[in-house]
Amino acid sequence: MGRVFEYEGEGIVVTYDVKRCIHAKACVRGLGAVFDPDRKPWVDPDEAEPDEVAEVVERCPTGALHYRRTDGESEESPPEKASIRIEPSGPLWVEGKVELVDPDGEGRWRDTRVALCRCGASKNKPFCDNSHKTIDFTTEAPL
Repeated sequence: MGRVFEYEGEGIVVTYDVKRCIHAKACVRGLGAVFDPDRKPWVDPDEAEPDEVAEVVERCPTGALHYRRTDGESEESPPEKASIRIEPSGPLWVEGKVELVDPDGEGRWRDTRVALCRCGASKNKPFCDNSHKTIDFTTEAPL
């Protein structure tokens, strides 16, 4: 995990892991009033209802954003079915009950969604850090 910031609102706390964010902008497109990169702080959970904030946070494909409910409502849970989406010339988007284990069987890491590096150049392996853009990594259409 990288630097993680917390943004507390009425009924919900949004966490943001800087190192995992590759600026897919699902949050900004989903709720621009809450997630505004031109504002400091850039996350203001009180600009929408907690349910709306939670719904948009769950769309973050990298897992850089998560939330914790403080109003007694249900917490985030992984989708029932796991999926892996291949981004042409980009990362693997993994969603579900994700568990990463190092070659020694140690370092277990769990999340509900991650963006995994395919190009090999990430400085945040196994996670994508958008290095594929700087090295001009390209692939044919997958599958």
